[in-house]
Amino acid sequence: MEKTKLTAKDFSSGLPVKWCPGCGDFAILSQIQKTMAGMGLPHEKYVVVSGIGCSSRFPYYVNTYGFHSIHGRAPAVATGVKLADPDLSVWVITGDGDGLSIGGNHMLHAIRKNIGLKIVLFNNRIYALTKGQASPTTQPGSKTKTTPDGSLDWPFNPARFAAGLDCTFVARGIDFDLPGNAAILERAAAHRGTVFVEILQKCVPFTDKEFDSLKDPQTKDDNVLRVEHGKQLVFGKEKNKGIAFRGFRPEVVAFPAGKVPAEVAVYDETSAEMAYLISGLTQPEFPVPVGVFKAVEKPSYEELVAEQAAAPAGLDALLAGPDAWEVR
Repeated sequence: MEKTKLTAKDFSSGLPVKWCPGCGDFAILSQIQKTMAGMGLPHEKYVVVSGIGCSSRFPYYVNTYGFHSIHGRAPAVATGVKLADPDLSVWVITGDGDGLSIGGNHMLHAIRKNIGLKIVLFNNRIYALTKGQASPTTQPGSKTKTTPDGSLDWPFNPARFAAGLDCTFVARGIDFDLPGNAAILERAAAHRGTVFVEILQKCVPFTDKEFDSLKDPQTKDDNVLRVEHGKQLVFGKEKNKGIAFRGFRPEVVAFPAGKVPAEVAVYDETSAEMAYLISGLTQPEFPVPVGVFKAVEKPSYEELVAEQAAAPAGLDALLAGPDAWEVR
């Protein structure tokens, strides 16, 4: 089938975008619009579903079909959309509060079923829309409206959450890394089954400095690990550090620039075990990994539903059996 030629501008609703100046959401919006344009589907085949939060204003800003649903329930609404028309490209836009707190159970089961949804979770580590309460990803010690003496909670690691649930596509990006996000989202758009992309995203009023070490030219190379399938896990400004796995324990190893030892791991995105380990690396002991952590294929839920519906022998037997009756 010939691809439909659309541009990123075709996916702009033209409505005023009501995010704070400097918010990381702008960059993500632009990149997803470009990704959709590159998919080549007819314009009517795109749907965006969101819950509640700053990120969940997204459906208003993209020129697609969409639902601004209720808090945490976007995966459930999107599941219904995908099952009603499996040919649709269904995107779920959510945040760390919407997707992992009130919506955690829906998120968990969407991933478990391997429904063909493109889930993009904006992680700014705060409840921003409601003015600065601690979220499930708020870092320990953070002082917020609900934790004025510092948060005592151990936070969710969204990418590890998805990897631990055996999601078939898991990735992490950073809002300002446009080339990196472009590569991730392009692959996500083509994936069959559940996609889970976490994008670290600054919130100007509440977490403006949260990710500075990942974008400062003086520090970012030592604090960001770019994960690529088939390549060794090397990082550092001089490319003189790497990640080795010893007895399933990751370690940072140092070496002379340009002389990468064999013990530095070669990344395999088809390995569930490696995806779980790499997604668990956190600062300050380790750099923050970004890229595609896992990409594997297995039948999607909507494919299995269609296959079963084509030959419903079990349902016919149930309805004709002794456990069914007529009400007259």
